[in-house]
Order: sequence, then structure tokens, then C-alpha cells
Amino acid sequence: MDFTHFDEKGASRMVDVTEKSPTRRVATASGKITMKPETLSAILQMKIKKGNVFEVARLAAILGVKQTPHLIPLCHPLLISGVEVDFRTNEELGEVEIDVTARLAGQTGVEMEALTGVSIAALTIYDMCKAVDKTMVISDIRLMKKSGGKSGDFVRPEE
Repeated sequence: MDFTHFDEKGASRMVDVTEKSPTRRVATASGKITMKPETLSAILQMKIKKGNVFEVARLAAILGVKQTPHLIPLCHPLLISGVEVDFRTNEELGEVEIDVTARLAGQTGVEMEALTGVSIAALTIYDMCKAVDKTMVISDIRLMKKSGGKSGDFVRPEE
């Protein structure tokens, strides 16, 4: 079996994308953090002492997207052209769904960047709320869709 991230001697390597043509690439990832309904209520009512939880998590997601190659050893540094972060809440269940979309025109995809953005946003929510709720659970981090590149488009089948 040929591994793309290892050379013929078994040493790790970053895949060479020099010869690939830049294309428009977009990836969207999602994840969830579940908490006590009263914790989510406190977030929505701006009663968490650390401040505006969703805006800090949004900034953290954007930073996470941009810092992905510093966290994942074989990811390429990318010139990200746009990041969108959205939060959907279900107060009754205490759920926050996080969506991160990353865009660029480049030689490699942005799936890892979108996934990292979701992860960092969820961790930031946890960090900002852990004083009031240590039972929070981060889950279901997954790629929802991606476009561009040699492997073509992907859309996760409806769940």
C-alpha cells in the first residue's frame, strides 16, 4: 500500500502539491456541545461572567482555522480567504450546534481547517462555561460538505 504522507523509506513527509493547480475550495464542518439547559440559558442571557461566549468562540474558531498547520503536523499552511462560524441552539436540550465554513483558492483542501475551527469553538465554549457546568460534552465533529480539488465534491448524507 502506498501512503501519501510517508516516503519510500517510511519517513513522514508533507505531500508535495507544487504541480497541482489552484482551485476554489470550500469545506463545512459541524459539531455539538451539550450542556445543562440552564447553562445554555445563561449563555443566551449574557450571564456567563467571562463574557459573550458565542463571540469569543467565533473568534477562537477563526483563529483555529488559521492555526491548523501548527496543530496538525502534516497540514499545509494555507492562505485562508474566508471563514464563517454559525451557532444553532436548542434550549430545551441544552445543545449548541457549531458550523464552520472555510474557503480559499489553493492547491489543497480546507477540510482539516474547518474541523479544527469547530473543535476550537467547542473547547472555547467549554472553557468559558466550565465554572458553572463541568458536565458539558463535545461530540459529533464531522465534515458536512466540501467542494473543489481532485477528489471532487462531498456532501454528507442526511443524518
